[in-house]
Amino acid sequence: MSYVLYGIPNCDTIKKAKAWLNDHDITYRFHNYKKDGIDATKLQSWFAQEPILRIVNKAGTTYRKLTDEDKKKLEDETFVIKVLQEQPSMIKRPILELDNVIVSIGFKPDLYEDIFR
Repeated sequence: MSYVLYGIPNCDTIKKAKAWLNDHDITYRFHNYKKDGIDATKLQSWFAQEPILRIVNKAGTTYRKLTDEDKKKLEDETFVIKVLQEQPSMIKRPILELDNVIVSIGFKPDLYEDIFR
């Protein structure tokens, strides 16, 4: 079993998720979008598991800066892959995977408690 936590290190939600995992002795690898990027194959894998708009962070400033025309195109897989690769802060954080399967999108202590029971 191999957990991977995807995110951006200076994100408060990522910090909370990492602290929770560390406090509960959960072994994971952190994937830093800013340093490591995100490849199209990984995004396509996520889109096969979850709706595209569940992966897109619509609460952030990067999303709000998009034109209305670009926001309408976010369900187009080719377009959204390009946007998320260029602007990884538009990916909802954190995404937690176990062996390439999404376990969680976002962080709430109660959700992690349920996952790791």
